Amino acid sequence: MLHGLHHVALICGDYARSRAFYVDLLGLTVIAETHRAERDSWKLDLAVPGGGQLELFSFPDPPERVSRPEARGLRHLAFTVTDMDAAVARLEAAGVTVEPVRVDALTGKRFTFFADPDGLPLELYEG
Repeated sequence: MLHGLHHVALICGDYARSRAFYVDLLGLTVIAETHRAERDSWKLDLAVPGGGQLELFSFPDPPERVSRPEARGLRHLAFTVTDMDAAVARLEAAGVTVEPVRVDALTGKRFTFFADPDGLPLELYEG
């Protein structure tokens, strides 16, 4: 029935800051950027390497989402990286706090967590 993951939608608190984070820091490619004046909202479609998209939305005064302690629902987004050390160094050089790199006991692959400007947990997973 399902053929793949098409997109993940995110709502941000500060559009310019989140746009810079996902485009300039993480390096996602802009597919389209649309201002929806009737909703006082931006929609930014971003290509994720390897397939799929992120849709970044802005809305006036979006409510906070519970993230910690662990709550039901979406836990985090994970991105594959080929050079964990370089990716961590890039994030830290930009002032992003990155958790210590750990090893997945089931796969032997390295991974770590960090957060986007709104506190959404993001993971880097060695691929």
